[in-house]
Amino acid sequence: MPPRQRLSPADRRAQLLSVAATLFAAHPYEEVLMEQVAERAGVSRALLYRHFPSKQVLFAELYQQAADQLLARTRLDPADTLTEQLVQGLDEHLDYFVANRHAVLAANRVLAGDPVIQTIISNELDALRARLLTVLPLTDDRARAAVSSVLKGWLVFVRVLCVDWLTEPTCDRATLRDTCVGAVLGALGPLLAADPTPAPARPDPPESG
Repeated sequence: MPPRQRLSPADRRAQLLSVAATLFAAHPYEEVLMEQVAERAGVSRALLYRHFPSKQVLFAELYQQAADQLLARTRLDPADTLTEQLVQGLDEHLDYFVANRHAVLAANRVLAGDPVIQTIISNELDALRARLLTVLPLTDDRARAAVSSVLKGWLVFVRVLCVDWLTEPTCDRATLRDTCVGAVLGALGPLLAADPTPAPARPDPPESG
């Protein structure tokens, strides 16, 4: 065990989460032991358990941190087209999913029955849906309700599709992302006041004479 550094409680907690993130990204959930986290962090098991009383609690806080960071990095810029915003958001999430495959599979498969983990996932999806509703051209409350329902179903679809893809990648990443984007653009088209996929500008015709 490396010599223990004296850290403030907040810094120690952050260090433990960082060590745990590395382990949960590299190994399946069931193979990560609390003893490993303590050893890698250079602390006693007693100190680790003082901060996180179980592996499940440790993983839940780690996954909440990841969800918060993904929301912070998902940029919905009104200056961008809807397609550009969707691509940016999906790319951010796919970056995390690929780099943390085991953690994502743990949250969505191994801990699928854990209410804390599922609340974290649901809250992030609800936050993404709320953000998308603010940038879409909605004419009234009825249209907003209809679009909200479509987005709720689409976000679940994306979650299932991406988790399945992590288990068995049946296409390349760009195709996966474009499939997800195409699905929601097609579903939203009839509900929006403006075309969510405006045609690209046509080049000026050549001058005559």
